[in-house]
Amino acid sequence: MLLNDRFLKACLGEAVDQTPLWLMRQAGRYLPEYNATRAKAGSFLGLAKNPTYATEVTLQPLDRYPLDAAILFSDILTIPDAMGLGLKFTGGEGPSFDHPLRTEEAVKKLRVADMGELKYVFDAVSEIRKALSQDGKQRVPLIGFSGSPWTLACYMIDGSGSDDFRHAKTMMFSRPDLLQHILDINAQSVAAYLTEQVKAGAQALMIFDTWGGMLPDGWYQQMSLASMQKVISLLPREHEGRKIPIIMFTKGGAIWLNDMAHAGADVIAIDWTISLSRARKQLLALNKPLALQGNLDPLILFSEPKQIAEQANLLLEDLAGAPALKPGLHPLDGHIFNLGHGISQFTPPESVSALTETVIQRSRVLRSK
Repeated sequence: MLLNDRFLKACLGEAVDQTPLWLMRQAGRYLPEYNATRAKAGSFLGLAKNPTYATEVTLQPLDRYPLDAAILFSDILTIPDAMGLGLKFTGGEGPSFDHPLRTEEAVKKLRVADMGELKYVFDAVSEIRKALSQDGKQRVPLIGFSGSPWTLACYMIDGSGSDDFRHAKTMMFSRPDLLQHILDINAQSVAAYLTEQVKAGAQALMIFDTWGGMLPDGWYQQMSLASMQKVISLLPREHEGRKIPIIMFTKGGAIWLNDMAHAGADVIAIDWTISLSRARKQLLALNKPLALQGNLDPLILFSEPKQIAEQANLLLEDLAGAPALKPGLHPLDGHIFNLGHGISQFTPPESVSALTETVIQRSRVLRSK
């Protein structure tokens, strides 16, 4: 039994009493308690690969803020690590791989990730579900996630983070057959990975296409969107009698909202480059009454509490003036409040308090009108 099921209801376009809220990267370095746990773990990978520590940091933002969902604490690069690419995190430099896919030989050797190598992730999912529950009642739902096939390929080919992912895009233009091979392997791996998360206890799934927005029009649909659509087609849509909502997010992808609407996801997450009302109208014009997630610019959280409240209010009021998702619903139904991307590590924790208080209060007021 879920004590708070607003998030799942909103994902499925059902009525709720207030707008559900969670934040991308809500468990992270902006929280002092997270930093304390990470210090105990000794490193980021030590934290991510230890189910007990992963559970601890997953629950920390829920203990501090009135959030409506937990999201598994992990990293999108666990899949290529399980493929043998040699993931490491270097202080001040971020993630990198010892064996990037730079040659045809390396690409052809790539195999679907061994789910046994990712058992620590599934163990964490199970442990988090148990920690969320007490006396048979669960506080909030748990979201599982993965990087998209294209986003994973960017790191796998370039070997680390990049401003332009030159090697990945060069392969795309010069050897699209090699890139397609990587994407096919990644899609199978992502689908298997997310399916195992559901079996372990995840109640919703999110695909993070962080670097889809850097692709040219046409290439996005061919390389990134098509591979996500393949993943979605392979995922379980129900488990233990409950629907499993799927959220798809392409950062910088608002221009392709009409294309994303046909990928099979239940929820389209958007960044700040399109308004919620405009996105809602576009989807309804396509006869695609899909839920929306987003889309406050995370840098607003460096403003004063009054300014944070103003911007959150504007976002909610914008959607409140749009058509409802379905007859009988309020226009705010079918929306999950979130940031347009991950929360910055330098965000003042009190700014998140100002945001959550505003969203709860204002969304209740607007629904009463």
